[in-house]
Amino acid sequence: MPLVTVREADLSGPDARVAGDLIRAYLVQTESEKLSHLGTGATVLSEAHEREVADLDGVHAGAAVLLAEVDGVPSGVVVIRTSESELKRFWTAPGARGLGVGSALLDAAIASCRGDVRLSVWEWRAPALRLYESRGFVRVDSWEDRAGLVCMVRRAA
Repeated sequence: MPLVTVREADLSGPDARVAGDLIRAYLVQTESEKLSHLGTGATVLSEAHEREVADLDGVHAGAAVLLAEVDGVPSGVVVIRTSESELKRFWTAPGARGLGVGSALLDAAIASCRGDVRLSVWEWRAPALRLYESRGFVRVDSWEDRAGLVCMVRRAA
C-alpha cells in the first residue's frame, strides 16, 4: 500500500514550484472541463492564473498550502484561506486518484481550520462531491454567481 503524507508547503523554497505545478494542472483541467461542460473556459491559462502559479505566496498571502505526497512523489495540493476557512485549488493528480490522497488532504485541511469550513466545486466533479459529502459538507446557497458551481459548508461540531 502506498504511503500518503500531507504537510504544509514552504513557499519560500522548492515547494513553491511543486505547489505551482500542481495548481497549474488543476487550472488547466478546470478550464478544459468548463469549456466542455459550460461552453466557457480557455485552452490556455489567463494572465491572472499564470501570475497565481508564478507567485503563490503573494497571490495567496496569509493562506496555508498543503502538499500531499505518495511515496515521496508530489500528488496533491490544497490552498486554505485561513481567515475564511475556505478551501481552494483542491487537486489530486490523476495518477494518484484512488490512493487516499484526496481524503488525506481534506482531513488535514479540515483539521487546520477553525469553525465552519467552506469550499466550492464544479457540479460535474461527482467523485469530489462524494468525498466532501462523506466528510460532512452540505450544499448551501451559492456565494458565487457562476453556472455549474456548487457551494458547500461543513459546520463546526
